[in-house]
Amino acid sequence: MNQSKNQQEFVFPLRVYYEDTDAGGIVYYANYLKFFERARSEWLFYLGLDQVELLENAVAFVVKQAAIDYISPARLNDALEVVTQLSSLKAASVVFKQAVYKSGDREKPLVEGEIQAACLNMNTFKPCRFPTNVKEVLASVC
Repeated sequence: MNQSKNQQEFVFPLRVYYEDTDAGGIVYYANYLKFFERARSEWLFYLGLDQVELLENAVAFVVKQAAIDYISPARLNDALEVVTQLSSLKAASVVFKQAVYKSGDREKPLVEGEIQAACLNMNTFKPCRFPTNVKEVLASVC
């Protein structure tokens, strides 16, 4: 992963395994959501936002909306990069822009997505404001 805490994008490398593909050796469409989730989770962890700690305080990130554009397929054994950026930050929600590229080719995305995540109080299952420390960290990369 190449990231400094002050950069506004996070690059998460991964390889396509057999379990990620359909019978034709192409990445199954729903697995891109998993790739996006892993990249977001790794970025948050890298930024010092421990999701286990948040859960212990009854706070969670939950996906509210996902929009994905499938442009070109990834295949078994491809080396990929999932690039994640924050595009907007509000009091209780955040929008991540994400894209999957073949490693070394940032000119042509294979998949692009926009994921809106909300901050949820796990005791009430209602939206809540981000804790101050979370908001400050997210604002530093937005």
